[in-house]
Amino acid sequence: MLRSSALPWLLAAAFALAAPACQSSEATPAREAVVVADTVRADTVAPPPPAPLPPLPDGFVRLREVAPGIAQEMRYATAYNFIGEPIDGYLAPECILAEEAATALAGVAQTLARSGLGLKVYDCYRPQTAVNHFARWTGVPDQSMKEAFYPAEPKGSLFSRGYISTRSGHSRGATVDLTLVRLPATASVLTTFPTADGPLPRCDQPLGPDGRLDEGDLDMGTAYDCFTHLASTDSGGITAAARRNRDRLRAAMSVAGFRNYSKEWWHFSLRDEPHPRTYFDFPVE
Repeated sequence: MLRSSALPWLLAAAFALAAPACQSSEATPAREAVVVADTVRADTVAPPPPAPLPPLPDGFVRLREVAPGIAQEMRYATAYNFIGEPIDGYLAPECILAEEAATALAGVAQTLARSGLGLKVYDCYRPQTAVNHFARWTGVPDQSMKEAFYPAEPKGSLFSRGYISTRSGHSRGATVDLTLVRLPATASVLTTFPTADGPLPRCDQPLGPDGRLDEGDLDMGTAYDCFTHLASTDSGGITAAARRNRDRLRAAMSVAGFRNYSKEWWHFSLRDEPHPRTYFDFPVE
C-alpha cells in the first residue's frame, strides 16, 4: 500500500511526463496555420498591369473598345492574303476606325443581333504604307496566292479592274471590309489558314469539300478578297441564298450610313466621312 505522503509526488511526476505530449499536439496546428496564411498571401498578389496600348491619332478608336461583340479576323496581319505575307504597317491584328465609323458599325451589330446575326471584320483602317506594299507587289513576278485570291484574273489587270489602287478609302479611317456571321460572332474567327506550300482553295468556287475556304460566315457567293466579277455585289452568277445574304448585309449597313463598293460585296465606306481627303499612315498596333 502506498503511503499517503507519496501520492502528491507521484501525481506531479505523471503530470510532468504528459506535458511534452500536450505541447506537441498544440504546436502542429500552429505551424500549419502559418503555412496556409503564407499561401493565401502569395496567391492574392496582384499581377502586373498590362502594358498601355499605343495612343491613336485624335478621332480614332479601336473597334473592340466600342463594339467588343464584333469579331475581328484581320487578314493583312497574317500571310493569308493575295500577296502571301503580312502586309507592311500591320503590327497587330487590330481593327482601328474613325470614331464615327466605329459607332455606326456598333449600331449595325446591335440591329443584326435581334435576328441572331453578327459581324466579322477583315480589314478596317489601312495605313498608306500597306497600300504602297500592294503597289510594289504588282511589279514583281510572284503569283503564289493566285489560286486563292485571283484565279481567273491576270495579275497585271488588278489595278485597271479596280481591285488595287495607289490610294484607298481604308486609309481615311471610315472604310471597312466585313461579312455576316451567326452569333456568337467570335466563334467564326479562323486561326489557321491554307498556305502556298499546299493546295489553295479557289475563292470563286461554291462551298464544299473541294470548294472555297469555309470562312465561318454566311454564304456570300465568294470568299473574302476574291478578285473576280462574281464578287460584284449584284453579280448574277451566285446562288439565291448568297444573293439574300449580300442584300441583307448591304441593307443593314446602308441604314447605318454606309455605302457599298459595287465590285466588292464586303467593302463599305461611311457616307459622311470625317476625313474625306486625308490618307493616314500611322501603323496598326
